[in-house]
Amino acid sequence: MAHRKPHLPDKTCALCGRPFSWRKKWARDWDHVKFCSERCQRHRNAAPSNA
Repeated sequence: MAHRKPHLPDKTCALCGRPFSWRKKWARDWDHVKFCSERCQRHRNAAPSNA
């Protein structure tokens, strides 16, 4: 059986609205993470696509 990680916290991306899970590289800064990817972070000043 594959190992699953159901205990990891989730957030919703501030730009695209997609859910994303905790990653080890965000461990020290999880409270400040707002975007799911670098692409969303680069385009953070753009209008949300679902509005």
